[in-house]
Amino acid sequence: MRSAFDKLISGAGLALAVTLLAAGGLLTWGHYFVAGQVHDQLVMQDITMPAGEALAGLPAADAKILQQYAGSKLDSGPEARAYADHYILIHMNEMADGQTYSQVSGQFVSMTDEQKASAEGQALGGLRQSLFMGDTLRGLLLYGYAFATIGTIAGIAALVSFGAAAVLLLLVGLGFRHSRRTEATEGRFVGGRVPVPA
Repeated sequence: MRSAFDKLISGAGLALAVTLLAAGGLLTWGHYFVAGQVHDQLVMQDITMPAGEALAGLPAADAKILQQYAGSKLDSGPEARAYADHYILIHMNEMADGQTYSQVSGQFVSMTDEQKASAEGQALGGLRQSLFMGDTLRGLLLYGYAFATIGTIAGIAALVSFGAAAVLLLLVGLGFRHSRRTEATEGRFVGGRVPVPA
């Protein structure tokens, strides 16, 4: 009876270990797929991380974050985030005195056609276009960062799955071993009496 129970529990553990191995394999594939896609898409943009004078004009905290990537090709999620939040955004805020695209666009849209045709209207329209392009590029770079982070999480989850599967397989092996020992012990007492200690 005990032997059958051990086999049942060990069989369930084996099934779970196989499931974890399959999950680990899929998560590993997801990790490498996402990492490859993010890398390839960012490389296609041919962006070089700012260095030298380009960093000198930035606030010290932003320059410090970008310094670790200075002069390299932007090809990873962390670089994409650094470029979006500590380079593009800084310049956008300088151009618009901290105003967002939505605020500037609202001002431009509320102008009459005559006001839009004026030098001030043209400058505001140009600023509106620059902020739109900056927001678009930032959004795309931050999407790249988000997907790269998802890929990293998938890689970590794969390692956890493989580790859990290894532990389960060890326990399953011990369970089947115990089942065989219990079966042998139960077999010795079939048709006989269990010895009673004196």
